Amino acid sequence: MIKVTRLNGQEIVVNAELIEYLESSPDTIIALTTGKKIMVKESVDEVIERIIEYRRRCLSNLSIPPVRKSEGET
Repeated sequence: MIKVTRLNGQEIVVNAELIEYLESSPDTIIALTTGKKIMVKESVDEVIERIIEYRRRCLSNLSIPPVRKSEGET
């Protein structure tokens, strides 16, 4: 989830997994896979950075077991 600000100043939280694309015209529009579009104050680059940070947080919480070498591998 990422926080963004509507044009009226209201802060909302958007599920980053549902973002289909971002558009700048000149305000930033977040288009969701649900068909809904949200116009926000943040620039496209700011929204992208928030998405990247969200995904970093998600990946840092993963517990990935170490890869085991099979017999005969060096």
